[in-house]
Amino acid sequence: MKTDFIIIGGGIVGLSTAYHLKKQNPELKVVVLEKESKIALHQTGHNSGVIHSGIYYKPGSLKAINCKRGYDQLIQFCNENEIKYDLCGKIIVATEKEELPIMAEIYDRGIANGLLGIKKISAQEIKEIEPYCTGIEGIWVPQTGIIDYKEVSRKYADLFVQLGGEILFGQKVQEIRSIGNSSEIQTKNNRFETKWIINCAGLYSDKVAKMTNEALDVQILPFRGEYFNIKKEKEYLVKNLIYPVPNPNFPFLGVHFTRMVHGGVEAGPNAVLAFAREGYTNKMINWKELFETLGHSGFQKVALKYWKDGMYEMYRSYSKTAFTKALQRLIPEIQKEDLEVGNAGVRAQACDSRGNLSDDFLIFEDNNVINVCNAPSPAATSSLAIGESIATLALKKYN
Repeated sequence: MKTDFIIIGGGIVGLSTAYHLKKQNPELKVVVLEKESKIALHQTGHNSGVIHSGIYYKPGSLKAINCKRGYDQLIQFCNENEIKYDLCGKIIVATEKEELPIMAEIYDRGIANGLLGIKKISAQEIKEIEPYCTGIEGIWVPQTGIIDYKEVSRKYADLFVQLGGEILFGQKVQEIRSIGNSSEIQTKNNRFETKWIINCAGLYSDKVAKMTNEALDVQILPFRGEYFNIKKEKEYLVKNLIYPVPNPNFPFLGVHFTRMVHGGVEAGPNAVLAFAREGYTNKMINWKELFETLGHSGFQKVALKYWKDGMYEMYRSYSKTAFTKALQRLIPEIQKEDLEVGNAGVRAQACDSRGNLSDDFLIFEDNNVINVCNAPSPAATSSLAIGESIATLALKKYN
């Protein structure tokens, strides 16, 4: 099969990119290759479903720019396509005085990123918004919402196919070869010739990228985030979304409470090293992938830097009591028996050989290939903006 563009990966970013390519140039032959039998089965399908406001991100970063632009586009898209969402707002809660300077910095970032209506709130105002939450100060963020990103992805896919695009399943990429001004992609079942490749392979984006650029200094480290569901009779403890002030010494947001758009409340996630790139439980082990992670010089530097926090996260993964204790910082009334094992997701975190964890979207251009090698949260919220940007870049080079 000969094509103009092949997108590798049928997650929310790959599907948005494919949709925008066909939308901007309907004459192009665009194909999405997905190794699974359905779209959005991994990072997208295990997403917690939060519409992020952009309050955390460094002003001027790709995360900040795309989150703001993507947020507006997502809301408009959902309104036009009758996709359910709820802009319920969230609170970020400080429980100790030591957290107040960090919270002040987060607030300043929100203002710099153009968020309207955010405000600092007192302990009493926290109670007015979330009656069972305890904190000394907080931030109210009205823009934050909840949604089902699998539903959003299905709509991207539907529109892409309606425009003449193709999505082929069971097509795990095994090899990419350069043939003149084109590339040949070998999958398990087929061979494709294409003028342009856009790699949106998520947890395997580094492996696909190195098929065309072996010298690329990036490796995906898989971090599993585990959730508990709050039992139905205790869901009244959480009205909407409650977040802690993030630990500045650890590159994740910390356990929090999330009301789901289709009902129910999740508590989590933690952040532990997954023993496989698609290791959604601690019993799922891929020894080859685990040894690749442990042997990576960048991971070793990260482990040395964050070993105390990492060990605590791992302990909390095996101890429901410890997990509950972390949640009780925000809602003291929550008890271990109120929690049931929920879903888990694996975050693809890009890291270089020096131990630098990428804190922004990471996109590499190389001849006729665009590699999206780091698209963590808020990639789902930003998906329309990211997809549009990648499509515009690709078409500019293509033309």
